[in-house]
Amino acid sequence: MSEHTYKVIELVGSSSESWEKATANVIEESAKHLQDLRIGEITSMDVQIGEGKVIAYRVKVKVSFKYHPGT
Repeated sequence: MSEHTYKVIELVGSSSESWEKATANVIEESAKHLQDLRIGEITSMDVQIGEGKVIAYRVKVKVSFKYHPGT
């Protein structure tokens, strides 16, 4: 097994539909800008409330990706 270094960042995603969709939004959007995504870890979940109803599902996701020095 070769040795690699990974960077971890935390991103927040939201969806009016579900936590699953909010998570998918984070991964799909980050994949457009980062190379070699490896792991997504949900660190918290919450909802935005308006007029007594859930109006948005939100997730904080730690995303790790392979570190490429100089890029």
